[in-house]
Amino acid sequence: MAVAPRLLSRLLCASARGALQPARLWLMSLGVMTAVAPVWADVIAEARYADPTDRYAHGVLGDAIEWGTLELVMQDGEVRRFVLPRDHVFEDIAPRLADLDGDGAPEVMVVEADISAGAAFAIYGAEGKITETPHIGTRNRWLAPVGAADLDGDGVIEIAYVDRPHLAKTLRIWRYQHSTLTHAVDLRGVTNHRIGETDIAGGIRECGNGPQLVLASEDWSDLVAFAWDGEAFIFEYLGDDTRRPAFARALACQ
Repeated sequence: MAVAPRLLSRLLCASARGALQPARLWLMSLGVMTAVAPVWADVIAEARYADPTDRYAHGVLGDAIEWGTLELVMQDGEVRRFVLPRDHVFEDIAPRLADLDGDGAPEVMVVEADISAGAAFAIYGAEGKITETPHIGTRNRWLAPVGAADLDGDGVIEIAYVDRPHLAKTLRIWRYQHSTLTHAVDLRGVTNHRIGETDIAGGIRECGNGPQLVLASEDWSDLVAFAWDGEAFIFEYLGDDTRRPAFARALACQ
């Protein structure tokens, strides 16, 4: 199968966004980096998607090319491949590495879509899939990751994504503990992606007062940052510029 022009763009974009970079960069950006785990053979150093496929013609990221395999490069150089069944794809831009359980070794966060049931947020480790959220439930329904951090300061990492950023526009937050994801809270009326965009806007920032999620309002009229203290959301209005440079400035605390 010929590689579509936009696939080349996505490959370059993924590299630029850190898909092939050491886990250290992502851990530092989240502020949850811990000591290096002692057994290098079981520590993930890099993660990337492989085996482009057109078997799921959703095209939410601009074309019908998704990914059939997750490759993990271990600290000792070993490459481990996790190949999806024919009815699943990684419908994503790049895998994201973060130490979710505090053991000093990163896990991998991905968007994994069932061709019949839509997307789920999944977590992989050195031995394969650890857990995932329920699939959205309908074909051609997607979610856009935001990131992972200890949002409420209780010592447990939460993961966040926008469920159906073009339709439901609902932020969902889940706690990751004991290799399990437990739903924590939802917030309607936000988004981080438009159909056809090749990247995902926003993320989680740390500007000195705890982690904040940076997203757009559902109609893309406002840029907002907000914290979650375990009980309520605390909002900060960042202006009406929702172009990508404005997101970049916000994430850089500028």
